Amino acid sequence: MKMLQQWVLIVGLSTLAACGGKGQTAEPASGQVKSGLQAAQASAVGSPDLHYLDGHVEAVNQSTISAQTSGVIEELFYDVDDFVEQGKVIARIKSKSQQAGVQEAQAAFAEAEARYKEAQTNFQRISDIYAKKLVPKADFDSAQAGLKAAEARLNAAKAQVTQAGEQLGYTTLVAPYGGIVTKRHVERGEAVNPGTPIMTGISLDQMRIVVEVPQRLIAQVRKEKKAFVFQDGTNKSLPVKNLTFFPYADPKTNAFKVRIDLAEGAQDLFPGMFVKVAFVIGQQDGVVSVPESAVVTRSEVIGVYVINKDGLPSLRQIRLGRKLDDKNISVLAGLDAGETIALDPVQAAIFLKQQTAGAKHDE
Repeated sequence: MKMLQQWVLIVGLSTLAACGGKGQTAEPASGQVKSGLQAAQASAVGSPDLHYLDGHVEAVNQSTISAQTSGVIEELFYDVDDFVEQGKVIARIKSKSQQAGVQEAQAAFAEAEARYKEAQTNFQRISDIYAKKLVPKADFDSAQAGLKAAEARLNAAKAQVTQAGEQLGYTTLVAPYGGIVTKRHVERGEAVNPGTPIMTGISLDQMRIVVEVPQRLIAQVRKEKKAFVFQDGTNKSLPVKNLTFFPYADPKTNAFKVRIDLAEGAQDLFPGMFVKVAFVIGQQDGVVSVPESAVVTRSEVIGVYVINKDGLPSLRQIRLGRKLDDKNISVLAGLDAGETIALDPVQAAIFLKQQTAGAKHDE
């Protein structure tokens, strides 16, 4: 989570003396204590002050394909929950009348083209004769007008061919993007008209989150313009592209809608799901941070091995907060900044077991 790393100071590792006292801040290598365990010092860090709200997932591309011509549904190639690739034919309307329209338009175009060529020939002949002063100007003007009229009829016939071709093309419905069919509105053999819904689909390639932000928080949210999206059961945030703030509140709830665009390819997200959205509303100082790898779970107890002044570890229960980045997690209670903890809880547990076994042997 790169955005959070700008707010977090990584836990400082300390090299401790053999007697258990404090040493100098170490480089990335961990320090050791009397027990030989790798240890680090819990630090007070700065982190964003977050407010969590529920958001729901929706697809960026979601649309309903409707008929653009009249006819009867001849074929339906997909059903609900089928995946459709972009450009694939999803339905076909019987096209006999549209094909007849194309043929009629093409015939009219051929006739208009022939009339135009005839008018061109006549105009050229009259022009040559008129140049020799053998016919009056009225004949020349008539031939010229006939040529222009023939050209206009040709252009009109050409437009009719284009229109008839489009109507024929409307009988084949194709997917504008790849996605999942969510609803089929018609059955095979059903008559449709322009505007009749055929199929509804969504694309799972790109998702966005919609959140209702209370009026009391919107000013801080607008100021910070930062948010983190978390799926249920995970502490890993999804990559956020940008935030869009709607400029008005819902008159019933007085909440402002905020739309969060996610990067393409988000995994395991489907429209209608709920997610947790953490909006940054300020800065929070003095948060105790420890490496997440140092946290151990024993039955229902969550804790860390704290190193005492003699350099020996003991398990202490703590209450965890949220993750600060990919490695560190905040501690809400049970540990103070400056206390030293074992980085490897497994090795710490082994050390304590060996110590206990040795004590019993001495007895």
